[in-house]
Amino acid sequence: MDIEREYKRSLERILTGLDLSGMSKREQAVFIDRLNEQFPRLFALLVEIYGQRYDFFYYLQQLVQTLANGFAKRSNVLKQKDNARLAAPHWYQGENMLGMACYVDLFAGDLKGLQQRIPYLVETGITYLHLMPLYDSPKGDSDGGYAVSDYRKVNDTLGSNKDLEELSKALAEAGISLVLDFVFNHTSDEHPWALAAKAGEQKYQEFYYMFDDKHVPDEYEKHLREIFPQVRRGNFSWDSDSNKWVWTTFNNFQWDLNYTNPAVFNAITDEMLYLANLGCEALRLDALAFIWKEMGTNCENQAKAHSLIQAFNSCLQIAAPAVVFKSEAIVHPDEVLKYIDKQECQLSYNPLLMALIWNTLATRDTHLLTESMQKSFEISPDCAWVNYVRCHDDIGWTFDDAVAGQQGVNGYDHRRFLNQFYTGRFEGSFATGVAFGENPSNGDCRVCGSLASLAGLEQGIEQNNATLIEHAVARILMVHSIILSIGGIPLIYSGDELALLNDYSYEQDDSKKHDERWVQRIPVTDADIQASKKKDTPQNRVATGLKTLICLRKQYSVFGQASTRIITPHQNAVFAYQRTAKDGTSLLAICNFSEHKQRVSSITLGLGNGDVWQDLLSSVRVSPAPQELELAPYQVMWLLNSQPV
Repeated sequence: MDIEREYKRSLERILTGLDLSGMSKREQAVFIDRLNEQFPRLFALLVEIYGQRYDFFYYLQQLVQTLANGFAKRSNVLKQKDNARLAAPHWYQGENMLGMACYVDLFAGDLKGLQQRIPYLVETGITYLHLMPLYDSPKGDSDGGYAVSDYRKVNDTLGSNKDLEELSKALAEAGISLVLDFVFNHTSDEHPWALAAKAGEQKYQEFYYMFDDKHVPDEYEKHLREIFPQVRRGNFSWDSDSNKWVWTTFNNFQWDLNYTNPAVFNAITDEMLYLANLGCEALRLDALAFIWKEMGTNCENQAKAHSLIQAFNSCLQIAAPAVVFKSEAIVHPDEVLKYIDKQECQLSYNPLLMALIWNTLATRDTHLLTESMQKSFEISPDCAWVNYVRCHDDIGWTFDDAVAGQQGVNGYDHRRFLNQFYTGRFEGSFATGVAFGENPSNGDCRVCGSLASLAGLEQGIEQNNATLIEHAVARILMVHSIILSIGGIPLIYSGDELALLNDYSYEQDDSKKHDERWVQRIPVTDADIQASKKKDTPQNRVATGLKTLICLRKQYSVFGQASTRIITPHQNAVFAYQRTAKDGTSLLAICNFSEHKQRVSSITLGLGNGDVWQDLLSSVRVSPAPQELELAPYQVMWLLNSQPV
């Protein structure tokens, strides 16, 4: 096929029948310009995915009309935001960026309560707020809201659609970008599409993977892994309403969508544009590695999964270009990198950094962290990492076994050690965590727990041990200093800024007790916020120390658009990296991952060049540089350079 000739012919035919009556003449011109710019790429991607279908042009025509309708419904305020973001496409790389993720009900009760907490967010320095799924979902277990029953209806327990619209406007006025989840791998079995499939409507049965018997599912199953083996085995569930087997990767009530059907792509694009028009500026792509199924493979990270995401990205560039994608690919580090691109996902979680921060706290050895970041941290200058220490989900040890092997570390054995260490089963561990998804066949699991409990604060308080508390507070501040300074958007999970401990009340809730992740999904009360202001408490030391770090980040451009070089300090417990801005300003970050003092060579760190360095955290000037720098237990130094004296 001559792609160029075909896309031009197709676009001419589509424009002839396109209904743009919902737009002004000026808006029509803007839409047509963006369509002309993006259509060659979009057409090529869709030909790759669906070009073999006889009805390809029909679905293409329907898709473009969907984009036109979405653009027409976009408010003038959001269209102005589109123009602003197109003029400053790297807006998410600024030193002012600071994210927080939360469940609406746990953080503020409901959407109105969250709006009342905006002053707290502003005081904390938040400019990016990710709300966990707030859509209508099944009562009881809904996988924390990730089983979506209606993308266009707010869960009644959180408020109304109007409340969400008002919150979105209030956040924008406060300078906070709204981030929502785009749960596009699956719906709940209560979604209207699933209900129609249960009722026997073939059109909607083709929205999912549904089979009359186990023959085809068993063939797929030969190559698939189990995600939640403690809940059920396998990846398919029997639906008694339709008398069919349904592909359900995560839970029986979460039905995987069938993207080999172009009607699914068009329908999900419509839902995506609805979310974009609520005023969000980023969509977190949930479970994106699973969206394309291919017989004979593990059905993860397939080439057409990337093509689908790029096509969705192109659709946004036409109808809502202010919105960017955030990749949630908790997979092998090499696979994570493949999703990060200006034309795919402009933002990406950094699960490797997260996992290796915890690994290094346990081992006090930075070699695996250093080597891994030297291999995998650098990404396109058009994109940004979203760096986090903890999230609503579990900690999985997703490091590269090949890199670990170069350090003499057996990946399988080391993961077992880390699971033992962070679930308190390893003698001498400071952590108080909980095993999640423990596989009864091989004992493998992931780890859950609040940041403070995993870092040792819960143990220190229970034992009334001042030294353990001191070390825990220092660990919490050190790991936050890394995500705040290494490059990208730092993301704090709500409650971690207040050093909240594990919440074990989930064990008494029948809808939650099977899911240990609820131990770290902790309500944030007004009393917690007030308690963090009580002088000399661990919570106060964490809250005030974190505010100091955040304030410094926002003052210096080197924390924003700058390059990162990971340094090999030749000292087991020390992690170091250098940030360099376009104006030549440089920041050297040095972290001691041990409860013992450490000495590191100034020459190795690059301090012996005659520059004057000042530690932003202590105001100490380093000039001339001593032969060695000494770091106290868990100490961090942020050395900013100036011109030679």
